[in-house]
Amino acid sequence: MAAPAPRPPGLCCCRKGSAAGPEAPPAPPPPPEPPPDVASASSSQLFSLRHLHLGLELRPEARALAGCLVLELCSLRPQPRALVLDVHPALRVLSAAYRRATVGEAPCSFAFSPAEAATAATPLPPPPCPPPPPPPCAPPCAASPPSTATFLSAPCIAASPLPVAAAGPPGEPPASPSPAAEPPPPLPVFAQPPCAACPLGFRVDPFTDYGSSLTISLPPALQPHQPFQIIVRYTTADGPAIWWLDPELTYGNAKPFVFTQGHSVCNRSFFPCFDTPAVKCTYSATVKAPAGIQVLMSTTQSTYVEEEGVYQFYMEFPVPAYLVALVAGDLIHADIGPRSRVWAEPCLLPTAISKLSGIVERWLTAAESLYGPYIWGRYDIVFLPPSFPIVAMENPCLTFIISSILESDEFLIIDVIHEVAHSWFGNAVTNATWEEMWLSEGLATYAQRRITTETYGAAFTCLETAFRLDALHRQMKLLGEDNPVSKLQVKLEPGVNPSNLMNLFTYEKGYCFVYYLSQLCGDPRHFDSFLRAYIEKYKFTSVVAQDLLDSFLNFFPELKEQCVESKAGLEFERWLNATGPPLAEPDLSQGSSLTRPVETLFKLWTTEPLDSAAASSVDLTKWRTFQTVLFLDRLLDGSPLPREVIKKLSECYSSQLDSMNAEIRIRWLQIVVRNDYYPDLYKVRRFLENQMSRMYTIPLYEDLCTGTLKSFALEIFYQTQNQLHPNLRKTIQQILSQGLNPFPAIDTTAVTTDTPAMVLEDKASEATNGAISLRDVNVSA
Repeated sequence: MAAPAPRPPGLCCCRKGSAAGPEAPPAPPPPPEPPPDVASASSSQLFSLRHLHLGLELRPEARALAGCLVLELCSLRPQPRALVLDVHPALRVLSAAYRRATVGEAPCSFAFSPAEAATAATPLPPPPCPPPPPPPCAPPCAASPPSTATFLSAPCIAASPLPVAAAGPPGEPPASPSPAAEPPPPLPVFAQPPCAACPLGFRVDPFTDYGSSLTISLPPALQPHQPFQIIVRYTTADGPAIWWLDPELTYGNAKPFVFTQGHSVCNRSFFPCFDTPAVKCTYSATVKAPAGIQVLMSTTQSTYVEEEGVYQFYMEFPVPAYLVALVAGDLIHADIGPRSRVWAEPCLLPTAISKLSGIVERWLTAAESLYGPYIWGRYDIVFLPPSFPIVAMENPCLTFIISSILESDEFLIIDVIHEVAHSWFGNAVTNATWEEMWLSEGLATYAQRRITTETYGAAFTCLETAFRLDALHRQMKLLGEDNPVSKLQVKLEPGVNPSNLMNLFTYEKGYCFVYYLSQLCGDPRHFDSFLRAYIEKYKFTSVVAQDLLDSFLNFFPELKEQCVESKAGLEFERWLNATGPPLAEPDLSQGSSLTRPVETLFKLWTTEPLDSAAASSVDLTKWRTFQTVLFLDRLLDGSPLPREVIKKLSECYSSQLDSMNAEIRIRWLQIVVRNDYYPDLYKVRRFLENQMSRMYTIPLYEDLCTGTLKSFALEIFYQTQNQLHPNLRKTIQQILSQGLNPFPAIDTTAVTTDTPAMVLEDKASEATNGAISLRDVNVSA
């Protein structure tokens, strides 16, 4: 994926006004009040967002998306001077306009060509006269960074805003459109009689490394609670939210592919928005795509108008901006339950069906028995190519999941059930700020384990929990117990990407706190009843930790009388704000039948002198995947191992592990690399030659470059780089160029790498052999 083209320098231009001469450009809007969400530049606290419409045209040949956004809002204060939205340098704003909304007005549609616009319900105005040269730019406000976009002024027009000519350098008139110029974005079409649509002044300013602010001047007479619409037309190319794949990066090698990934603050490069989890609204989209490309979105309703080649989507429940998601490519589907279907490339669909047919409904039914009705209608799953940057994402109605996980049955089970749990915790009730991400991830992890206990038994759940808690303690050792990212309530400093806070503490320390709350009730079923009431009270809203804890104490007045929130050493406040490991961990003794054999075998291999006969007597092919990965992870933690041990390990297990899934094989290959065991290095090469996924390449390249095998890593990379997504290629190049832990250089906003978050630490580890590999973090969203 190519890096975004540099933005043009800030400049001002104007459109022709009256016959007497051009109007002066509008004055820059005043800086907005400081937002409550430091990760958002938007003025969301000043407005009520009712609905957003998106008109999107996919242009895979240009790796670009042309969009028109129609926001339905009302102001919460009299005469707001400006609306501020979150955007990104990869997104180019072409025009902004205001339109007074009519109560009960039907949703707008979109015209994707001049011919469609000519026959639209709202006629287009005649083309404007050529614009005059713009006046010199006004100096930016002393308190504001220099502007990086244009100002636009024009008289009101009785239609949608006109396309804006591309701007040239400061002091020169805008360039005239050339025959080769890219087509304009879609135009909104309104069914009601024409209302005035007035072009508005706007500017784009720097905000952080992961985004910009779009400030739009508003009409002066705007009154509180008066509905109105803001129309923004734009184009966006490669950015942190939008991933374009050439056919060669798909399994079928036949058609281009595109998907979006909005978590945490990436969707500001998809469309201008209030990019904060505190704001929710319903949304709809009209999407035009090339013939033969299937388009899906995270909505409750969808239709396809074949004669127009247009998809219509509608999400009837309010969701935050980061849960608006799109995927398009060579996708086909099959039903796997009464309310579920699976989507995948044709060559993958049979495998997906065989893995999931019938069991997704079982998981949904179990979740409903615990937490109440599934409110989203359908629960569909789409398997994405290996370039998908995380394992899975809980987009409502349509879980995105990486296809690489299909070969690892137990990981597939856990990851899908985790996303099912998000339907209640994260999607229905959302953390209002990224500083309390555990409210989604910790509760979803707890719910996931309640579901697996109901469907697979307590022993399996305890085994998976032990595996994750092992990883948590490994991460704690690497980061240090006083690291502020180990808090549940992290203070997000301005400029810090919220994705940096999404680590194992968010999941596992959050889970431990929720588990502790459940234990206070004495019976997890009583806690299930509380969570059902919590969901019913707060669904479709966003909450803070105090909302959860107050509701908990009010639901259990006897616990409130006992002042459990202030119990010495286990105070709620301490759970939230103390660094270090969880204050209490769950009792995993119910999983001892599965974890004890792992502990026994690990001791056999690490006790001197080595009893090779006893150690080699265990047949790993009869173990569960989580048992094997737990065993291999502990060997990894103990590496480098004595030479005799690594040699015997290879003799006993190497051929067995060759036939196992990638989650197991990568761990064995990391052991090979960390112990410089040259006889098995050819397996490392073979593995990397057949992998295109971050989750199965980055850990090996990290270990190869941390040790003595960097030249070997370079050789493999040069042979395989053309089969890797440009984002992944760029990340590996960073690893190879540094030969050190690369994570501080991997900005999760993808401003420099265009790569969403994968490893989420804010500093390098100083531990020996301690690169924080992807195996050490839960990369499911």
